Amino acid sequence: MKVKSIYIILMILIAIALFWNQNTVKPSLWIKAIGIIIFFYGMMKLSAKTPSKNQDNEE
Repeated sequence: MKVKSIYIILMILIAIALFWNQNTVKPSLWIKAIGIIIFFYGMMKLSAKTPSKNQDNEE
């Protein structure tokens, strides 16, 4: 498995966990905060290899 597909699966699982936590009677602030931090870190890793739209202008 490629690292990119592992990150995608991890992001989906974190999103499901965050939605599940939100639907509980008393949502945990810690789970929400840690989940959002991990989600943004994973999205940063996924989008790090995406070329800039201005890349042609720089060359």
